[in-house]
Order: sequence, then structure tokens, then C-alpha cells
Amino acid sequence: MQRTQLLMHGQGQAPRASNPQEVPATDDEIREKYLERAIRELNHLSRELQACERCPRGQLMPVLGSGHPQADIFLVKHAARPSEIEEGVAFYGRAGNALMKSLKRLGIDPLAVYGTVCVKCPVLDPVMADPECVGRVAQELTIVSPKMLVVMGPEALGVINDLDLPLRRELAEDPGVVQPFTPSCEALYVPNIDESLDEESAKRAFWSAFRTLGQWWEDLPPY
Repeated sequence: MQRTQLLMHGQGQAPRASNPQEVPATDDEIREKYLERAIRELNHLSRELQACERCPRGQLMPVLGSGHPQADIFLVKHAARPSEIEEGVAFYGRAGNALMKSLKRLGIDPLAVYGTVCVKCPVLDPVMADPECVGRVAQELTIVSPKMLVVMGPEALGVINDLDLPLRRELAEDPGVVQPFTPSCEALYVPNIDESLDEESAKRAFWSAFRTLGQWWEDLPPY
């Protein structure tokens, strides 16, 4: 998605002062502290990825995830396209524009979404990426702690099914069907959006699966 649409919010904000009178924290204060922690952890992960030398990326920077640090919806695809590599931001360019239109059509708040790629290293061939680096998407999932994981394409599904996450369940390549993933997160498999941008039948297949997310969002409790 465009840089202005899915950047993490709250970076650089000063932490709230501690309560000298030990008054019990309100729900808003607790949520704010969790948000501050998520921002710190994602920023730390970004710095680690930028300093990583495991993959042969030369002078190019890794492609980082972006969006709300505590998003309800976590979008993941396998590898970045040239526009994303150029900007260093996942879902930048055509795929991001298509997603924004789809989210709007489904009535989903874009600020409730976080998007990333499994292969963050901008290598010529995704198989050149170090498996340990690819597996770090598990850290992003743990930090963001979404309610819904949207997996785009079979390659991304293979990565997700190999992640070392507590109580993770195997996901099936079953487009448009909400599946249990972890005790706190469900999952939805859809075709790779990058392969659904030009050919009409591929567009229909993507939309047919992705629109399930709209019903899930509509049924989400308001808290």
C-alpha cells in the first residue's frame, strides 16, 4: 500500500508519565502501553532486519512491513515486487492500490490492517533468502497479535505452515474459508494478489476469496 496509507502510527511519541499515586490504570491507558510496546518491538525488528547480512542484497534495503502495530488484520504475501523493493515497503504500488479499493468495498478500516512479506530481502530470486530471515515473520505476527491472518498464495502458505508458533494449526490451501490458526487468531487463504492484477479470471478468483474478510470484519465484536 502507499507509504502514507500503511505506515506505523505513534513512532517517536514520548511515553506517558507513570502514575505517582498508584491509581489503577484505565483500559485506555493499558491499551496505550501495549501499543507503545508494539511500536518499540517493531522498530527494533526493523533495525535488526536493516543490519542483517545473511542474504545477498547488496546496497538495497529490506522490504519492511507497515500498518498499525496492533492491527486486527495481518496481510502476508511471499515476496516483494519491484515497486516495493524500490520503496522498501510491503504492498507499495499496484497491489497496495488494489487492496485499498478492496478494503473500501468491504467497509474495512485500512488503519486496522498491517501488511508484510515473508522474504524481506530484495534478492533476485526468493530462494536466495536465508530461511532464518524468512521465518522472522513469526516475530511480526507475535508483536502485532492480529485477530485475522490473511495468507496470499501457496508460497506464503508454505512459510506460514513452517513457523514455530505456540499451538499453531496447519492451514489448508482452501480459498475463502476462515480457518483456526492459533487460539487467538483465525486465518484466511486467498490467491496471491500480485498474480491477480491483470487477468480477469484471476481477479475474480482473488475477490471471491478475499470478500470473506468483509463478513468476518462485520461480525467482529466492537471492542
